[in-house]
Amino acid sequence: MTDPVDKTPAATLPPEQIKAIPVRHYGRWLSAVVVIALVALIVVAFSNANINYSVIPDYLFDPGIVSGAWTTLYISVLAMVLGVTLGVVLAVMRLSSNPVTSTVSWFYIWIFRGTPVLVQLLLWYNISLVFPVLNLGFYKNEMNQVMTPILTALLGLGLNEAAYMSEIVRAGIQSVDEGQTEASHALGMTQGKTLRRVVLPQAMRVIIPPTGNEFINMLKTSSLAYAVQLPEIIKKATDISSTSLAVVEMYFVACIWYLFLTTIFSIVQYYIERRYARGSTRNLPPTPLQRLKKNLRMFGSFRRPEVAR
Repeated sequence: MTDPVDKTPAATLPPEQIKAIPVRHYGRWLSAVVVIALVALIVVAFSNANINYSVIPDYLFDPGIVSGAWTTLYISVLAMVLGVTLGVVLAVMRLSSNPVTSTVSWFYIWIFRGTPVLVQLLLWYNISLVFPVLNLGFYKNEMNQVMTPILTALLGLGLNEAAYMSEIVRAGIQSVDEGQTEASHALGMTQGKTLRRVVLPQAMRVIIPPTGNEFINMLKTSSLAYAVQLPEIIKKATDISSTSLAVVEMYFVACIWYLFLTTIFSIVQYYIERRYARGSTRNLPPTPLQRLKKNLRMFGSFRRPEVAR
C-alpha cells in the first residue's frame, strides 16, 4: 500500500529557522584604535618628557605637603558648612512671599554668581584699603589683623558657595509636591515646622547629589586661596619647588593629593545618595563592594569536572 497523501495545510508547517547575522560595527573598532593610539602617544610623550618621576614619591608625604592637604580639607569643610547654612536661608528667603526678602536673596545670588571667585577672594584680602579699622562697638581692631588668610578664604569661598547652594536647595524644595505642605498646614503645623519636618526631608533626595558635587568642587576651588597666601596644597608645593627646582614634579604631587581627596569623598557621596534614595527606589542596586563579593562567590563556586576513570 502506498502512504496516503499528506493533506496538511501549508499554514501548519513549522517556520524556517531564522539565521541571525550579527551586525558589523566597524566604527567601534576604528574609534577604539584611534583612542588607543592617542593614549599611547600621550604615554610616550610623558615618558620621554623632562620630568624626574623619582622625585614625586620623595615629596608625596613631605610634612609641608601633608599640612597643606589638611589645610585644604579644613577650609573646604568650613566653607561648605557656611555655604550650605547660608544657602538654606537664602533659598527660604527666595521662596518667601515677602518681596523684600525675596529681592535681597535674588540680588545676593546675582552678585556672587556673576563675579569670579578669585576676584571675591582678592576683594576680601584687600578690604583694609576700604575699611582700615573694624569697629563693632564692642570690638575694635585694624582690618589687617582681622582679615587673616584663613578668614579671607572662608568668606570668599563660603559666601560664593552660598549663592549656588541656595539654588540647589530651592530646586529641592520645589520638587516636593505642594499637597504635602497643604496637608501639613491642615494638621495645624506651622510654616517652619512644615519646612523642617515635611519638606526638607523629602527634598534631600534632590539636594544631596549636587551638594556632594559642590563639595568635591570646593576641594579643588580652594586652590584659589593660594592668591591670598593661605598655606594649602598649591602654596606648599610652590614653596617647595622654589628651593628644590622640581616645579612640574611638585604640581604632580599636588594633583595626586587632590585625586586622593576627591576619590574618598566621591565614595562617601555615593553611599549618602544611596541612603536618601531608599524612599524612591524599592530595590536598590548592589554596591560595588556587594557586586565584588557576589562575583567572588560565583568564582569560588566553580568546580572542576571529575575525570572519568
